[in-house]
Amino acid sequence: MSKPERDPSAGRHMTAEIAEQPAVLAALFAGRNEIVSVARAVRDRRPRFALLAARGSSDHAAMYAKYLVEVLLGLPAGLVSPSTVTLYESEPDLRDVLLVTVSQSGGSPDLLAVTESARRRGAVTVAVSNTADSPLATAAEFAVSIGAGAERAVAATKTYTATLLALYLLVDAVRDGDGKQAAALGQLAEDTLRDCADPVDEAVGRYRFADRMVACARGYSYASACESALKLAETSYLPARAYSGADLLHGPVAAVDAETAVLAITSAGRGGEAMREVLDVVHERGADVLAVGSAAASMPAAHRIVLPECAEELAPVLEVLPAQRLALGLALARGVDPDQPRGLRKVTRTR
Repeated sequence: MSKPERDPSAGRHMTAEIAEQPAVLAALFAGRNEIVSVARAVRDRRPRFALLAARGSSDHAAMYAKYLVEVLLGLPAGLVSPSTVTLYESEPDLRDVLLVTVSQSGGSPDLLAVTESARRRGAVTVAVSNTADSPLATAAEFAVSIGAGAERAVAATKTYTATLLALYLLVDAVRDGDGKQAAALGQLAEDTLRDCADPVDEAVGRYRFADRMVACARGYSYASACESALKLAETSYLPARAYSGADLLHGPVAAVDAETAVLAITSAGRGGEAMREVLDVVHERGADVLAVGSAAASMPAAHRIVLPECAEELAPVLEVLPAQRLALGLALARGVDPDQPRGLRKVTRTR
């Protein structure tokens, strides 16, 4: 029996939206003055603690923002558990707290409830979303629109990277930065997508029959590992787990062997350098390592996708681009339409 032909339209939305990212990032940076205005208002309120609320891909963006807040602002930061509000009806005292709610749609009921509760309880609330007139944007005291345009693919791509950049610009402006580190990000994203095409195609051929994959990273890039694992699972149905490189060595490495594919995010900087020991261990265990990042060339790996170097705190914007392409390519190679993943919708309405 002959194999059925693949639908030529499969993945067309995800393909198009991945390609839009350089322009989206460049436009977001060009319009950063709106974000600066919000940042100044936040700075004037002098919060002593930051909380971040999100779900799904946005949760990974929030994890990235946690690193930004703690490293660049020197403030403690934490991730909210929305269920404490929606299921247990807890309303903690949030005076002197900055709450940043991240939601691409701005329509998740649980995130809306968290934001409304936090504002009632004294927090400075900021909504970061792709929908300027969403209920979330209205509920928060301040709103940042990432301006990525309509996203038709279920798997978030351009909204994810635009959210990362918006969060960076917000935090950088709170510390009175000028954003110049991000000025070239649109061009760097274009260079990355162009130069990673062939290495990603080779990786698709290498990993299309993989049974499982582990994604790992340290520091800012841990968010990239988590987002990469999610993209692989939701588009190509490849069982993928994400770990901090440090956590991987504290137990899960026992499950890594010659049958394990490891996606290692390794960009120049302290986080990437801390991955060297991790990769030495998994390489010795026989794992098939795919290293992605601006420091990938020097890492022990079977396959590498080397990216342009930028400031370490901005590397996650670039790191996820080849991972998106890998998820897309593996889905198509496995006969799956990534635009129509089974059981998923664009907006998940959890409470």
